[in-house]
Amino acid sequence: MNNPRPDQSQDPQPETLGDEAQGRALLAYENPDFLNSPDGRLVRILAEYQEPMARFRRERIQDTVVFFGSARFIPLDEAHAQLQLLANTGSTQPAPPEEQPATPASIASGEATALQRKRAEAAVEMARYYEDARRLAGMVSTWAETLPGRRHRFVITSGGGPGIMEAANRGAFEAGCKTIGLNIKLPFEQRPNPYLTPALNFEFHYFFLRKYWFAYLAKALVVFPGGFGTLDEMFELLTLAQTHKLAKQITVVIYGSDYWKSVINLEAMAEKGTISLKDLDLFQFADTPEAAFEILKKGLTENHLESAYEREQHLRESTEGVPSEPAPSAQELLGPDIAKTR
Repeated sequence: MNNPRPDQSQDPQPETLGDEAQGRALLAYENPDFLNSPDGRLVRILAEYQEPMARFRRERIQDTVVFFGSARFIPLDEAHAQLQLLANTGSTQPAPPEEQPATPASIASGEATALQRKRAEAAVEMARYYEDARRLAGMVSTWAETLPGRRHRFVITSGGGPGIMEAANRGAFEAGCKTIGLNIKLPFEQRPNPYLTPALNFEFHYFFLRKYWFAYLAKALVVFPGGFGTLDEMFELLTLAQTHKLAKQITVVIYGSDYWKSVINLEAMAEKGTISLKDLDLFQFADTPEAAFEILKKGLTENHLESAYEREQHLRESTEGVPSEPAPSAQELLGPDIAKTR
């Protein structure tokens, strides 16, 4: 007969566990307390990388043309009775009355302040930029739809919010094309614009992952007048191009030379030696949708449509046929760019 273990008398007996059965524990990936905690940060980061990748693959998006620009002005067109300055980038709340553009009545009565008169002039200017962005996005989308291949090329992409972002998505939407919005979750109320393709409407928590998706898929960038966010995004992509961290050629159009040359002096940076003279070749200025479109079409054609990789893909598709399934792999989706980048 075996002797009991010395500590056996200390083992819990079933009758001491209570009458209630132990509930099943949550799976880790279904536990909101864990997922939203600091310990779950890595899971959240991976999700904001992998989930967009899955959607881009499912929607057959190969590459994009990214539009940056101000989110603060709502344009004066058939859908709006008056211009209104927003409280913050992407916000749905208006700015205080004293910061709003002057109305014709307040100007006529002499009640408008100098700031309000300047804002009124700026509002009219921004309305023009809105219409230019809308027209340019439509031109790019219409041209891209004529390109051969089973994947969507040069899809118009914005930050997903109002203002210039809305104009770009609207132009692509009106052309009957897919269009992408990479929104960011902010501490104040904001909204995606109504012209996004539903399956391509994203919201990110992490700025760096949002910027990752802007950069990795982009074959061209169009920078309309904007503020801190626009400057941040523009210079980040220019720095990646300058330092050869992008395994591709990216065409950069800075739209609205009067605005940008009054805000930043890039030529002075080259003269002072803080950037090289050749760095000025990383971008081109344009002041009309037609001029910007010609720059984009030329750059995209020379750098991407006529590349050896593109010719190989078109030859394979024409000789082997185009199967409806399976969906393209990540390598087929993004072309050679990720494979070349470590």
